[in-house]
Amino acid sequence: MSCIILILILLALIAVRVPIAIALGLSSIIILLSFTAQQINSLATQFSHTMEIVPLLSLPFFVLAANFMTTGGVAQRLIALANALVGRFRGGLAMASLLACALFSAVSGSAPATVIAVGSVMIAGMVKSGYKKEFAAGVICNAGTLGILIPPSLVMVIYGAVSETSIGNLFLAGIVPGILLTIIMMIVIAVIAHIQDLPRFKVVPLKETIGLCFDAFPGLFTLVIILGGIYSGLFSPTEAAAVAAVYAFLISTFYYRDLKLSQVKGVLLESAKITAMLMFIIANAYLFKFVLTTEQIPQDAAAWIVGLGLPAWGFLIAMNILLLLAGNFMEPTSVVLVVTPLVFPIAMELGIDPVHLGIIMVLNMQMGLVSPPVGLNLFVTSSVAKMSLENVIKASLPWLLVLLFALGLITYIPAISLALPRALGVL
Repeated sequence: MSCIILILILLALIAVRVPIAIALGLSSIIILLSFTAQQINSLATQFSHTMEIVPLLSLPFFVLAANFMTTGGVAQRLIALANALVGRFRGGLAMASLLACALFSAVSGSAPATVIAVGSVMIAGMVKSGYKKEFAAGVICNAGTLGILIPPSLVMVIYGAVSETSIGNLFLAGIVPGILLTIIMMIVIAVIAHIQDLPRFKVVPLKETIGLCFDAFPGLFTLVIILGGIYSGLFSPTEAAAVAAVYAFLISTFYYRDLKLSQVKGVLLESAKITAMLMFIIANAYLFKFVLTTEQIPQDAAAWIVGLGLPAWGFLIAMNILLLLAGNFMEPTSVVLVVTPLVFPIAMELGIDPVHLGIIMVLNMQMGLVSPPVGLNLFVTSSVAKMSLENVIKASLPWLLVLLFALGLITYIPAISLALPRALGVL
């Protein structure tokens, strides 16, 4: 009964547009005080406990690193490299936009940041080259979702902290699915380009292409620092995030010289605002998780589902449907924080690998980013492309079929996610 009331209160608060953080906290407080013997001071203890979770210390550093990269000229260099590599093919500018999103995802970890950094340049470029504006916006909106799949990913960090799964393993597991999804979207663009006779970009000489590779390499080296540092044992994921933030500052300010020292204060302030917002949501979500644990809701649900004899593949279908629905009304961080405590114990009982489960959740969140009514990438793309939200939604919806196809592959072929971690001997 307390579980039903908890969910109803949460949904009611969300329906009347109460901010998700307050909705999570308020519904948890009502249930704790009404149905349990917990004292009021236990609420404060659980709320402040979030600040003591070591993996979450990496969040502000990853946010800071992404902001340094976005404010600096890293994105422009990655776009130039992408144009040089694939622009010569029919529909090459769209392919280059997709590749630029994939490359920038490897240094930002944020879907909206990827849309802003790449879309602000490439949408206008595609339109000038003869592409329909709707097609350009649809490509960027969906390609931007790679920002939470290709490491470093803030959503993976949060899932890892909630489920106590290795963040480093999650980062590794996201690489192959990220490459696979990029290739699938490239193939779709190639087919559309052939049908619609889309233009080619000019051929960039080999010497210039090599120069662009060297120019973009310092930015891409951020991913090497993060994964290399973690798996060489040089530093922990949190320390890797801090090193990445310092490195991003150094190359943006002193190597590329695109970021002036006078701008650093603004970057720090913006990063602090984003971190404070995320941590407030996470703190309330941990309070929500505490209620679920106190009432034994995940354990009872796991026992009930296992008792039904539901196979792992059936559970995964049900979980994907739940996540897709939740992603339509909540942003990715909130969905992961709310749903993970519910589905994780069930998945463990059914023998599903926690790293594989994390990648499935991230893919579902990618679809949520481009699904109305609250898909964040839709709003960001609308602003960048200067298009109405309705037109952006129409342009993005066909690409959901591509994401759904990739979700099906990765859900039921665990090797796609787990091959790289296993090959490196970390699983």
